[in-house]
Amino acid sequence: MNKTHRTYDFETILDRSGTGSVKWEQMKSDNPNVEEGIVPFSIADMEFKNPPEITEGLKACLDEIVLGYQTPEDSYRTAVTSWVKRRYGWEARPEWLINTIGVINAFCCGIRAFAGEGEGVILMTPVYPPFAEGICKNGRKLYRCPLICQDGTYTINFTLLEQLAEKPDCRLLILCNPHNPVGRVWTREELMRVGEICLKNNVFVISDEVHCDIIMEGYKFTSFASVSEEFAENCMICLSPGKTFNLAGIKSGCIFVRNGERRSALLDEISKVLHPNWLPALSYRAVEIAYTKCDAWMGEMLAVLNENKEMLVQFLNERLPKVRPVEMEGTYLQWLDFRAYGWDIKEQERIMQQEAQLFFDEGYRFGEEGEGFERMNLACPKAVLLKALERLETVLRRYE
Repeated sequence: MNKTHRTYDFETILDRSGTGSVKWEQMKSDNPNVEEGIVPFSIADMEFKNPPEITEGLKACLDEIVLGYQTPEDSYRTAVTSWVKRRYGWEARPEWLINTIGVINAFCCGIRAFAGEGEGVILMTPVYPPFAEGICKNGRKLYRCPLICQDGTYTINFTLLEQLAEKPDCRLLILCNPHNPVGRVWTREELMRVGEICLKNNVFVISDEVHCDIIMEGYKFTSFASVSEEFAENCMICLSPGKTFNLAGIKSGCIFVRNGERRSALLDEISKVLHPNWLPALSYRAVEIAYTKCDAWMGEMLAVLNENKEMLVQFLNERLPKVRPVEMEGTYLQWLDFRAYGWDIKEQERIMQQEAQLFFDEGYRFGEEGEGFERMNLACPKAVLLKALERLETVLRRYE
């Protein structure tokens, strides 16, 4: 889609300094002397304005309601379940839906609900750091199942996965789909193999699908719960409009658990620390607007991300061939391989932040398998991306 034909603005360069933005504040902490106009590429929120349908809708909402305690209305539940049916063909019932203040809170409660203290939880690494933290800090045993990286493509090590699932104390698998940070969108065939291994060994699955709407051209997302009735009974699905519509700050987790006993166990665990199904007043309205009125914005956003991906890959192939981009099938998080330069992790971090003034998420934070990599957020205006790539080229020329 040509930029001049777009309805929405994805090219205004935002200055989020002084607004409490986590990644902007972290950038200034990492390099207090960062130059004016530098935009960070860390943390998975976008450098795009929110859909105007949401911002205008929330303004109208403030004129209509009292900001008291809110409970989800039928229209909210219908919006969420209709979204997953319309986009992914999954028939989710409203009674399976649990609303939580953020997905990570739900994830940690799920770990406590579905695995006992000292029992095993499988994690496919490298992966989003709070997963390992949640497992270990809640007293569960972490079983690492590193993904296989061959010729820049990541696949699941099914042999190791089966060995881990067969352990007598293994109770749970954390599945990330699309996978953060490597960008894989697991195929139906891959999910089938995962699900069969888990069913065979009585291992429950928590499937983090918060990036499921952000799929690049040529790929298709399949929810784990949609693969089979048996899988749907053996999983907890974690969704949120936060990534898709740049709404991380509303802290809305949409959690589906079809199995009644499992759902009750999760609700019991959530109720120890949170009020289940109680979100901030504006969160319900923001989610409902996102899932009912923002398809057009999302379509244009995806077109921009595909263009940004193409720009980055072409730039690296032509001008920085030692930096290898892993194919980004989903998410807006580009996994970049810098291992050809042979730096240790702290030297690489210094070069990026101090010399190039590039603030990525350092690969080693995703596990030892991520050492030598960087995770770059491509949800930004093209001008911002191009300037960053040019800074990277200038610095890397010194190390050729």
